[in-house]
Amino acid sequence: MPRAVKFTRYGGPEVLEIHEVPRPQPGPGEVLVRVAVAPVNPGEAGIRQGVFADIWPAHFPEGQGNDFAGWVAALGEGVDDFTIGDEVIGYLPRAAQADYVVSPAAILTPKPADITFESAAPLSAVGVTAWAAVDAVRPEPGDTVVVSAAAGGVGSLGAQLARLRGATVIGTAGPHNADFLRSLGVTPVEHGPGLADRLRVAAPQGIDAYIDTFGQGNVDTAITLGVKPRRINTIADGRAVARWGVRSEAQEDVFSRSVVAELADLVSKGLLTVPISTVLPLEQVQDAYRQVQRRHTRGKIVLSLVPEEERSAEAARITSGL
Repeated sequence: MPRAVKFTRYGGPEVLEIHEVPRPQPGPGEVLVRVAVAPVNPGEAGIRQGVFADIWPAHFPEGQGNDFAGWVAALGEGVDDFTIGDEVIGYLPRAAQADYVVSPAAILTPKPADITFESAAPLSAVGVTAWAAVDAVRPEPGDTVVVSAAAGGVGSLGAQLARLRGATVIGTAGPHNADFLRSLGVTPVEHGPGLADRLRVAAPQGIDAYIDTFGQGNVDTAITLGVKPRRINTIADGRAVARWGVRSEAQEDVFSRSVVAELADLVSKGLLTVPISTVLPLEQVQDAYRQVQRRHTRGKIVLSLVPEEERSAEAARITSGL
């Protein structure tokens, strides 16, 4: 039977279990997707822990995972813009880590054939979040932009997108990520105490915009350095938004099929890299979340529901209707 990650109570990664579930059926306007890859994201851990229970309460047994990529396996009535076997990118809150998911056809994005499932799947979550953050601070050619936690999932994509707009990008990270950031064309600066002084040295002409993906005082640092609040965006510090009036645009503010498609096109053209730190089988979902919750991950951790060596056979099986 198909598998799905579920949890029946709030808690840490240990509450995650793999359940056997019936294969879902698409309704009118919907598509059944055979999931190949589903990333893990820090915010999903907060929901599972009950941190956001007042806003997004769980309905046990609750699913896990938001973003995915896979193949169209069945079409609901009225769907005519996809065919069986098409490769797609999707976003379904609390449902993505499952062998099969049902998605409205209108929010699925065709996956370019020349990018991997691993590179495609994160685009609908961290990719769109990075897009929103960069768009919020409006980098222009000649600007200097700081991105906190620039080696992480959102940070690494945000830094690249800011560079594509012509900005000089400084990325804060641990020293072990310095060479990685340089490989993306980003100037590394070590995070931690004394950050403001190090940023002054790295940007003697001043800093024009600041994208905070980590919290822990980054917005305060940006204000100290004279960055205007309207050119600061944080996805990790709600108190700073209330205190300073900075921006807080994220995935939900700009999500659309067209944005995901544009990100996928940038990857296809070699203009945007989606760093993948680890690929784990679905059975190691608990370990995947333990790793992501340490907040030291370079790029993305993704769960593989169909091993790479089996994907050609799986695609053929789906297309043949088996």
